[in-house]
Amino acid sequence: MTDDVQLDLDRATRTGIPEAVLVEPKTGEQLVRVLDQAAAHGAAMLLTRMSPAQFAALPTRLQSNVQYDPESGTGYFGAAAPALGEARVAVVCAGTSDRPVAAEAERTLRFAGHEVLSVADVGVAGLWRLNERLTELHAMRVIIVVAGMEGALATVLAGLVPSVIIAVPTSVGYGVAAGGQAALNSALASCAPGVVVVNIDNGYGAASAAIRALG
Repeated sequence: MTDDVQLDLDRATRTGIPEAVLVEPKTGEQLVRVLDQAAAHGAAMLLTRMSPAQFAALPTRLQSNVQYDPESGTGYFGAAAPALGEARVAVVCAGTSDRPVAAEAERTLRFAGHEVLSVADVGVAGLWRLNERLTELHAMRVIIVVAGMEGALATVLAGLVPSVIIAVPTSVGYGVAAGGQAALNSALASCAPGVVVVNIDNGYGAASAAIRALG
């Protein structure tokens, strides 16, 4: 057996963000070793980019301890942190096609104990939908904005509320959208000052940034 698994069990204490395991590139054997180590230490762990097939292939003794969500591709191994109180962070997505990435951010936040205001399908093609939620969004300290295509929603929202805005460009779109490159460039070139940008489809990274900001 190779010794290729070494968990960072002190990460939550050191950084405020619990260790997460990127499941997608791992073999079934590697994932079992990761979870067995976590179980041996009594450690709860967030699993990201986990396919239904990878979840189904887990041994029953491990699968029964994973709260799996196929939309976000995330799993909670063990219990999530206790809720810290009312929501101070919102996850806003432009369209239903952006929901998997938004759900990854939401699940990451909830695993760390943060309640989340979820606002879906408020893209710039129908700004009246966003206007109807602005009062709620004004109360949020951090807003994660998930949008593909041209990715304009983060800039629009950053011009309307005082919250920290974290833009997550998604790979939704076709043609010149180029797998999220257009949305990424749009966010990086935003005319609204102070917009923070993470990588394409990186809901986990955006949630981690929000956790740091809230902490």
